[in-house]
Amino acid sequence: MHRRHLCALALAALAAGAALPAAAQADYPNRPITLVVGYPPGGSVDLVARTIGPELSRRLGQPVVVENVGGAGGTIGAQKVARAAADGYTLLVGSNNEMAIGKLVNPSLRYDPQRDFTPIGLLATQPMVLVAAPHTKVKSLDDFLRVVKASPGRYSYGSSGIGTGLHLAGEMVKESGGLFMVHIPYRGVGPLTNDLLGGQLDFGVYVLSSGLPHIRAGSVAAVGVTEARRAAAAPEIPALAEHASFRKVNIGIWFGLFAPARLPAALSARIGQAFQASIASPDVRRKLEEAGARPPAPEGKPDELLAAYQKIELEKYARVVDFAKIRHE
Repeated sequence: MHRRHLCALALAALAAGAALPAAAQADYPNRPITLVVGYPPGGSVDLVARTIGPELSRRLGQPVVVENVGGAGGTIGAQKVARAAADGYTLLVGSNNEMAIGKLVNPSLRYDPQRDFTPIGLLATQPMVLVAAPHTKVKSLDDFLRVVKASPGRYSYGSSGIGTGLHLAGEMVKESGGLFMVHIPYRGVGPLTNDLLGGQLDFGVYVLSSGLPHIRAGSVAAVGVTEARRAAAAPEIPALAEHASFRKVNIGIWFGLFAPARLPAALSARIGQAFQASIASPDVRRKLEEAGARPPAPEGKPDELLAAYQKIELEKYARVVDFAKIRHE
């Protein structure tokens, strides 16, 4: 009897332990939720997080707090979320830098962008834009191709760092056009802009939202956007792919919402429902579009869309990384 009693107690304890997570899931959320951004305030990822955060808060009924964990091209913030409890209270607003490119250029990265996260949904995409410094006198795609081809290795282009989406966009332009330009990595677009305007740099790659103020001020000339079609925020700027020599150029910046791996299905469904309603909000879509981003069409399952998109983008980046032999030292 004593043995049977102990077994019954053990089974009851196991059942109670199993019920606790289920109860916690049913009660979700009952405290604030953290949106981790792997960059300082003010950048494109931070802007997207602060646009979606209030709407997610309204849909989930709890405060949604943005936490900026900058450093190492977004990978420090991503690593923090990968190691967090899979309880729905720590989420990542990630971009292609840390959620795709990082692992390709730095195999020693301590997380896997597919294995260590649960995809929730694609937030938006945004093109980059290739610009020319005033001293180049480049005003069009034809100008760009002509001057760079005439002097292989003479011209330079800048990006916000080795292995970033901006760097890969520049290398895709070089590969597609059969060009030889020297890549100059910068620690952000501020120093890059200073060198463009000062004549120390010939061309630069910006995220569209960062480049538009300089383009519209006439400080630099827009050569073309890097996605296959023109951007709604700047329809006057041609897509590079409109030129026969750059038909293969199709790359942008994208932003997704992720949770740690092994997020319980009930929590994934709850967050996904709030996400889908938030991204369909006219106010959210308007703010994203005004910032130069393109929210996805509100159709299909958001988690499946993001997972499929991430896989396709990884394959695209792998080809560019291999072509340019990009590796972090």
